[in-house]
Amino acid sequence: MMYDVCIVGGCGHVGLPLAIALASKGKKVCVQDINKESIDFIKKGVMPFQEEGAEPILKEVLKNGNLSLTTEPSSISESEIVIFIIGTPVDEHLNPKFGLMKELIEQYYDYFNDGQLLILRSTVYPGISKKIHNWIHKKGKNMHIAFCPERILEGKAMEELEKLPQIVSSFSEEGLNKSIDLFSLLTKDIVILDPMEAELTKLFNNVWRYIKFATANEFYMIANDYGLDFYRIYHAMTHNYKRAKDFPRPGFAAGPCLFKDAMQLGAFNNNNFYLGHTAMLINEGLPNYIVKSLKAKMTLSETTVGILGMAFKGESDDIRESLSYKLKKIMEVEANEVLCTDPFVKDDRLVSLEKVIKKSDVIIVATPHSEYKKLELKNKKIVDVWNILGNGGLI
Repeated sequence: MMYDVCIVGGCGHVGLPLAIALASKGKKVCVQDINKESIDFIKKGVMPFQEEGAEPILKEVLKNGNLSLTTEPSSISESEIVIFIIGTPVDEHLNPKFGLMKELIEQYYDYFNDGQLLILRSTVYPGISKKIHNWIHKKGKNMHIAFCPERILEGKAMEELEKLPQIVSSFSEEGLNKSIDLFSLLTKDIVILDPMEAELTKLFNNVWRYIKFATANEFYMIANDYGLDFYRIYHAMTHNYKRAKDFPRPGFAAGPCLFKDAMQLGAFNNNNFYLGHTAMLINEGLPNYIVKSLKAKMTLSETTVGILGMAFKGESDDIRESLSYKLKKIMEVEANEVLCTDPFVKDDRLVSLEKVIKKSDVIIVATPHSEYKKLELKNKKIVDVWNILGNGGLI
């Protein structure tokens, strides 16, 4: 085989750090992706997104030949292990879309080989791994199917790939052993599960975070409705009190995973998931709540509003499912003018931080980028749900 590992869909936030990490451990890794622009960019040794510590290692593995990139699906046939970075999305009705996964399996089927290991790495609807195993074997290929979910924090992938335990599962002993051998290159802390246990572990992890954020956001809104600064209460809750040490700060809970996975878990449990659906209403409703609270205190139709941060999280350029854009859309209906800025995001509609500060009557810190901590915003109405400025979160 030409490659030890082929990562399909490997130019994104999940696949590329994994490819770089495995290549740095001596594996011959091929990234296969349909995005030629990203491939050409990465071949120059430049990361296409923010990922701490990744670029120097990327340059190294490109130079020593351990990492290759291609748009050609034939690279799948030339690899001992194939890793799919393809999850289960949800549709406009918040139901899981199963067809995409089957279409992709059928699209790549002719490139698969008997005895090959196919690892599913992205979050999937519970039971999808089994369906893929059955689809492939029914069509006549004797492959090993594994589900080994990623659980990295975007931006910290290079650190967490080796720091966090790796979960592995498979439908065959050989598939399991090959998966263990592969991920043991990154860490010796391996957790072995049955495939559906592994699928639910990933969903439960993400949805638990989503619910915790919803709890913080609900507490924030309750305190604010009574004219109280939530962060005084938050300090009292968490200061030297270990049973509340994992209680998160309020803020926009968004991104490509948390909301989607809460909806997948609800669908899996026959839409009998009140905690998850309530968390969705709270978290998705926070932009509306901010607009409503400001509208009660001023005439927004005569106001210029500035939004600081359009990425879905701090120190990131990723705008997927960002609630900053939802806030922008709602505020554009109510305000005289809305100006937006972000130091990482490339969007022609954004303006400079200086312009936002100068022209805005109200400034909303939507994304907690660290560079906002040092801002001195005088004679402005500030909304800082994250309390990144350190002046409290009262609206």
